[in-house]
Amino acid sequence: MPDPDVQSALAFWGLQDCPATLIAARENQVYRVDTTDGPLVLRLHREGYRSQAELASELDWMAELSRQGVRVPQPIPTLTGNRCIEVNGRLADILTFLDGQPLMSGGHWAETVTPEDSASQIGKTLADLHTLSDQWQRPAGFSRPHWDAAGLVGPNPLWGRFWENPHLTVSQVALFSAFRDRALRDLTALGPTLDYGLIHADAVPENVLVSQDGVFLIDFDDGGFGFRLFDLATAANRLDRHDPSGHASARFLQGYQDRRPIDLSAMPLFRSLRAMTYVGWVISRLNEPGAPARCTRFIAEAEARALALLDHSQGRPA
Repeated sequence: MPDPDVQSALAFWGLQDCPATLIAARENQVYRVDTTDGPLVLRLHREGYRSQAELASELDWMAELSRQGVRVPQPIPTLTGNRCIEVNGRLADILTFLDGQPLMSGGHWAETVTPEDSASQIGKTLADLHTLSDQWQRPAGFSRPHWDAAGLVGPNPLWGRFWENPHLTVSQVALFSAFRDRALRDLTALGPTLDYGLIHADAVPENVLVSQDGVFLIDFDDGGFGFRLFDLATAANRLDRHDPSGHASARFLQGYQDRRPIDLSAMPLFRSLRAMTYVGWVISRLNEPGAPARCTRFIAEAEARALALLDHSQGRPA
């Protein structure tokens, strides 16, 4: 049965008579809306994840990036000029439809792309996103989450208390707690010297569309303020999962540095932090199909990275 909130939401744009087809149902429900002027994208956001001010800020940011030439979806205002609305407690917005295919779907690279070349383009696009975001004069009331020390390893991290994942062994709890203490010390010491600003925070292959014209970043749901190295670690970790040779992640980092120089010496810390966030993220989703296998994989990667980081800091070979 069609979701009644879809037609209710579309009415704010005068599109209630247009057919809507569900194309993704992960964190949000995403619909393709076929209008007489071409397709658009409706997002129905999961209830309670973002405030209306946060979503409006996300859309303001995306509109600015699009205006500056970064390939991202552009928000479409309602008939009354709003960028997002609320329907039965759920926030909704409409974006332009980008004509491309996912760089990765179902764990497989798109057949028409070269992963290394696409990774380099992602690096360049992310660098442009950071540079233009720094130059942008944000509107009053701009509000997005902070992937800072508190958001990563504080008492209540943005993606959950990873050291309390119920699938951890006693030794893993001790390891993750030791890592958390070490990461907090490092972030406190390094924080003032690190590049910090607006980041996408989820530039993984599944959130990249590819076309003959290049790559498009989508899904800014988790975008906010954060360490730029955390943005790089997010993409590099996922690229390495699907290309263990490391060639794709190396091309990604080189593509970024071709546009925006950055000191990568703290990358092992941020790659470990990114791995830990997934261990926290999965806690509230353990009852979903496939979650136990994902949880096992997340814990294994986080454990390996934490051990390597702590062994290196203590002078032992990793």
